[in-house]
Amino acid sequence: GLGCEKLTVERLLTEEERTKENVVILQDYVGYEAMVDALMTMAEAKLEKLNKRKRQPLPLSRLCVGMQCGGSDAFSGVSANPVAGYASDLLVSGGATVMFSEVTEVRDGVHLLAERCSTPEALEALKAEIGWYDRYLAKGGVDRSANPTPGNKAGGLSNIVEKAMGSIVKSGRAPIAEVIGPGALPTKTGLIFAATPASDLVCGPSQVASGIALQVFMTGRGTPYNLAEAPVVKVSSRKEMKTRWPDLIDFDAGPVVVKEESVAEAGERLFDLILEVASGKKTLAEERRLFNFLSFFNPAPMT
Repeated sequence: GLGCEKLTVERLLTEEERTKENVVILQDYVGYEAMVDALMTMAEAKLEKLNKRKRQPLPLSRLCVGMQCGGSDAFSGVSANPVAGYASDLLVSGGATVMFSEVTEVRDGVHLLAERCSTPEALEALKAEIGWYDRYLAKGGVDRSANPTPGNKAGGLSNIVEKAMGSIVKSGRAPIAEVIGPGALPTKTGLIFAATPASDLVCGPSQVASGIALQVFMTGRGTPYNLAEAPVVKVSSRKEMKTRWPDLIDFDAGPVVVKEESVAEAGERLFDLILEVASGKKTLAEERRLFNFLSFFNPAPMT
């Protein structure tokens, strides 16, 4: 930390965590070089520990996967997202945690989510998060129906309701175990709705803050989006997208569109790929070292 910020080390870390091995306060040092030396010493000590780690088998219950879509087209809701939803159900049934998000892209189908809330607490949390976001948009004078981008429309999506119906299916059919705010940590396993903004560059980092180990990202129009903090498996809705970007798209759901493969068959393939990536296989964007900057959601007034 700097030493005089509002989010102090004392507020951020527990007393046990506030050690010399974990904390550098820049204002305690004389000169820039001393600051850099302190940071390098800390980094080298941590790397020494990290490099001693060895990969070991873990149960599926230790895995948390994020689901997100971006650059959607008319086929996203009939191929890529249903395939992801099928894989999501397989993960949840195996004990994993799956997180889906994007408030404005589920808002017009939120009744479908309400029916799937497994507890009264989850339902109340869903109402609270959706209501908060409605008020947030209203204060900014924003019409959520303007959410579909020119690219979405060029890809065949005509309005936000169509987009919402396609977006929701990436969550599969499992009951919603918990609803959390952006960046909050889930306290339950299973299917989690994390109420984040829809922007790719904000949703992804919010899911990382909530504990995902990797993300599955469905796209119809295409995007090189990737996160340094968690590998992103990109899924195309059409064969044409995979053909155009063979070195960026990890998984093609296009065969579902032309009836060469069922949603279940493709979903099982995607499930297998998710486990491979969770076990260390690099995604195509990782191989090319393509990473987006972190962009966090901070709606709070600043003084």
